[in-house]
Amino acid sequence: MLRYHDLPLAANGLRCAWAEFGPGDQRGSVNRLTDEVVAAAVAEVRTGQRVNVSLPLTEPNPPFFRRQSYQHTIKTIIPYLLDDVLDRFYPQCSTQWDGLRHRGDPQIGYYGGVSADEATSLDGKLGIGVWADTGLTGRGVLADVDLADPFDRHPVTPGDIEAALARQGTQTRPGDILLVRTGYLGRYLPLSPVERVRLRDSDTCAGLDASEAMAAYLWDKGFAAVAVDNPTGEVSPRDPAVPSLHTRLIPMLGFALGEFFDLDELARVSAADGRYSCLLVSVPLNLPAGVGSPANAIAIR
Repeated sequence: MLRYHDLPLAANGLRCAWAEFGPGDQRGSVNRLTDEVVAAAVAEVRTGQRVNVSLPLTEPNPPFFRRQSYQHTIKTIIPYLLDDVLDRFYPQCSTQWDGLRHRGDPQIGYYGGVSADEATSLDGKLGIGVWADTGLTGRGVLADVDLADPFDRHPVTPGDIEAALARQGTQTRPGDILLVRTGYLGRYLPLSPVERVRLRDSDTCAGLDASEAMAAYLWDKGFAAVAVDNPTGEVSPRDPAVPSLHTRLIPMLGFALGEFFDLDELARVSAADGRYSCLLVSVPLNLPAGVGSPANAIAIR
């Protein structure tokens, strides 16, 4: 596997990993979750303690990014037999994975050269159902950065992540799923409705730095995915003078990116015993042609 700075440059000037996982690949960085990597990750289960890292589907409330709250109706099929009906359900509204259809680039298209027409077709490539075949299951590693003010525009750098891992005494290895806690959700969830609206409309939060250095760090460390506890994964608002981290990661590297992961309880129990790794089990919806999915994620320790 080529190092980041050995990857070829695409027409948009960004490093491109389309050839790294073979012709026609649709899985991107999730390919790093091999059978061997997953088998080794099972050794992280020592007590059987399970920690949910997904928000309720009703959170955040109100939704971010012009998405809408779903409408939940319970239907009686026949007496004493009930079904759920969800209207206006946005699969990327709560704790979620961005699939490889989520972000393209106007110069080169979507990951692997998939065109905009293919990416918007219900018969096209890169649907998140491809990841559902095996799930995003592997060794999860928490980097508890825990900023003083995660509502401030603080770019979390590779140095910040490495410093957090060093404080914890945590080692990473290829195929890990990196979980980055800024402290955003722990401070967001207690807010009043008025404060939540004000925060949402400010479009400001700490998050991963959008620099090439961050893309290189995530790629060269061999991570299979990265998930953050904030709304955007990357710092917001972004600097329009540089490409977004979404663009660097998704269409260029095929990198799995998660947002709104609820990492506070995992941080608490990890600090209690000094062990910041787990078996992370996350199975996206098996939604053909899906752009994204709820994470349905749990950490098993």
